[in-house]
Amino acid sequence: MSFNAFKEALRPCKTNSSSSSSSSSQIQIPLEFDSSIVSRKPPKSSLTRQLLRLQEDTASRPQIQLKSLRREFNLNSSSENDDICRAEEEKGKESGQEDPKLESFRHLDHAGHYEPLVLSLPGEIPVVQVPASVNSRLLEHQREGVKFLYNLYRNSHGGILGDDMGLGKTIQTIAFLAAVFGKGSEPDLTPQKGKLKKGPVLIICPSSVILNWESEFSKWSTFSVSVYHGPNRDLIMDKLEANDVEILITSFDTYRIQGSILSDIQWEIVVIDEAHRLKNEKSKLYIECLKIRTLKRYGLTGTIMQNKIMELFNLFDLVVPGKLGTREHFREFYDEPLKHGQRSSAPQRFIQVANERKEHLLLVLRKYMLRRTKEETIGHLMMGKEDNVVFCAMSELQKRVYLRVLQLPDIQCLVNKDLPCSCGSPLKQVECCKRTVPNGLVWPYLHRENPEGCDSCPFCLVLPCLVKLQQISNHLELIKPNPKDDREKQSKDAEFAAAVFDIDSELVGGTSQNDSFVGVSDVRHCGKMRALERLMHSWISIGDKILLFSYSVRMLDILEKFIIRKGYSFSRLDGSTPASQRQSLVDDFNSSPSKQVFLISTRAGGLGLNLVSANRVVIFDPNWNPAQDLQAQDRSFRFGQKRHVTVFRLLAAGSLEELVYMRQVYKQQLSNIAVAGKVEKRYFEGVQDCKKFQGELFGICNLFRDLSDKLFTSEILEFHEKEEKEYNHIRNAELDLTELGIDFDPQKKTAARKSVIYASNDPKDKRKTRLNPVLEDLGVVYSHRNEDIVNFGSGIQVEGKPSMGLKEDVNQPCSPAEERKESDADEVGVKETSEVSDSSKRRKSDHCSLLALLMGMEEVELNKLLLSDPPECQEPLQENEDQIPNG
Repeated sequence: MSFNAFKEALRPCKTNSSSSSSSSSQIQIPLEFDSSIVSRKPPKSSLTRQLLRLQEDTASRPQIQLKSLRREFNLNSSSENDDICRAEEEKGKESGQEDPKLESFRHLDHAGHYEPLVLSLPGEIPVVQVPASVNSRLLEHQREGVKFLYNLYRNSHGGILGDDMGLGKTIQTIAFLAAVFGKGSEPDLTPQKGKLKKGPVLIICPSSVILNWESEFSKWSTFSVSVYHGPNRDLIMDKLEANDVEILITSFDTYRIQGSILSDIQWEIVVIDEAHRLKNEKSKLYIECLKIRTLKRYGLTGTIMQNKIMELFNLFDLVVPGKLGTREHFREFYDEPLKHGQRSSAPQRFIQVANERKEHLLLVLRKYMLRRTKEETIGHLMMGKEDNVVFCAMSELQKRVYLRVLQLPDIQCLVNKDLPCSCGSPLKQVECCKRTVPNGLVWPYLHRENPEGCDSCPFCLVLPCLVKLQQISNHLELIKPNPKDDREKQSKDAEFAAAVFDIDSELVGGTSQNDSFVGVSDVRHCGKMRALERLMHSWISIGDKILLFSYSVRMLDILEKFIIRKGYSFSRLDGSTPASQRQSLVDDFNSSPSKQVFLISTRAGGLGLNLVSANRVVIFDPNWNPAQDLQAQDRSFRFGQKRHVTVFRLLAAGSLEELVYMRQVYKQQLSNIAVAGKVEKRYFEGVQDCKKFQGELFGICNLFRDLSDKLFTSEILEFHEKEEKEYNHIRNAELDLTELGIDFDPQKKTAARKSVIYASNDPKDKRKTRLNPVLEDLGVVYSHRNEDIVNFGSGIQVEGKPSMGLKEDVNQPCSPAEERKESDADEVGVKETSEVSDSSKRRKSDHCSLLALLMGMEEVELNKLLLSDPPECQEPLQENEDQIPNG
């Protein structure tokens, strides 16, 4: 039965009896009828006609509720856009205001978003437009994304759509393709003369999202879609040769193997989903993608840069070849200046050049990249997110085992690699006798088939030793033999565990894997689990739901036993979970009030992991790649989240994990500088991939440093916070003194500034960490909010040039604190003149003391100098500063 026939069946019955018509009132058929009667959804193709018909009905009917309207006239929107609409509805109800979308439905006509979205220029033929059936379901930021993609296409360029995860990059791409190919949500049966046949579209994506792409194409358009993945590849190639395929979807792995075959086809458009997978220019996948025979290549990714600025070049050189110059030019003109300009003690010349290159790079990137965040687009619909970094104290047993590992011959060989060799040779140890470690615990197993060593010795030990340190930071059970490994590996791991446990072996249940449920779930010897135990108890007692992430499957096993022991109801998803079961697990967790915890692997990706019922996120172990941890947080912080999301990253204080987190901050800041052109605080002396400036972050010696007696992260952050305050204090005083016409020797000024900086590094000057009693009870050494450290748009003011992130306009409105001060002053009145005079005297005294320090003389001598004739103005001396290396 068609929809029109169904509506006719619902009309009131007409009788010829006038008496019956006069005695009985007209039957009113409510718009919200029983959904069980409807056998199917109305076709999407009649959307415009439905809306016009609805306009006629609303003229003679009472007010229509949006919910009932959606039930009858199903707009078949994507799940993400539906979540946004529901959030706006609820927001309007809470505020007592009517939803503006409801008003738009009451005054329905064919204008506005229910018309096609025209993309082509005025007078351009043929007219390229997004069909009305698709345009009506797009959000405003998605329409802007479609326009951006088409502008690139019209100019035969590629580009990158770099929206945050969850903003609908897939939907924007399909809408763009529908406009280019003239496809809507219904088959176009009208023949078009003179229309040129376009080539097919290739979509390369992770295998886990192939089904999602197929599903979205079926919802939004009428393309002929084929999947080149699996055993039926030959049949798909036959269809391609017969021009029966419009959209071809394949996976990264398949294209890496079959790229030589697919690259021979003349593609109209190529779309690369999760394009950050192509960050390595030496990978076979990247090399195969370079052979694609079209310039209209579009990358979709929410993490344009993850670890290095050169990854940015690799991605752009794939989609818009040559637009950023050659690789060497990009490295010298952008990469090196930006990295060296971010060094904490960078000379002024370095900082100025870095700012100029950053602004220039941003102008180039904006031509080929569109980047939007959730805060910019749908932030008003979200309740917000707080990202906390919590440094948990390791147990005493963990500390002892950690120190024993640092003393192993394998690690000592790496730490002492640059020392003179003990044999009397002028060579370094790494070049002479200590290149191999036959008496080590790790080296012999790695070279069991090559006792003479390998070409990369001893640096081949770095990764295995780092893994051991990370395992100890998380749980001591992880360094014990894994029953899934081969016997030789288990034997070697048992030998390693016996050496580092030493006299504490009985405390951890021996060197073999602990089969005791109680022993594994015990939190006494794991600092992170002690903190987690108390945090989870407080959260679950108030009805919060928790996502618990770890990148280690063995760690998930331990956490699972811990949760079972505590009696919490949980779900679990990791790489071994079949794809067919993942969505049901997610739906069950979101809908079931009894489910309290979701154990999930950080590396478990794919669409559908929208766990919006959870408002607490715990990342048990940090990843070297900051994008992994940020994507894990977004599993909860997505459309449909109705509560404030609080994230807790657990780090083992005094361990390698502090260095991992600090490198995350370094990479995030570089990404904000290179991609978004923002100003970031300069915390670190180290420069990535620069042996001259390894600083506190880079180099093997830093990786295997003993941090057990320090608060590594806290000291770095507090030192630079104090330095910034001192710098701003000196800078403000200089500005005040300059207004008085007083100048001084810049060399003495520089020396005085350095004396202030070095004085703040004095151990006697360091602020002692005073723990909150609650945090101390949790076993937390130190904590902060990540957004306070990775400063978006703030930084130390550059001398002679205001910081881009600071507001310099004196007409800016006062902060709430300043407004309160002003209101208090109005109420209380102006203080007595004597108090104001004393304050002025103290201010002048402070200026004199600071000026004396800057000029390198006693305060008494400065006073005599100021009372004498004013000094003649002199040309300021130029500081001798090195030029930027390679650029």
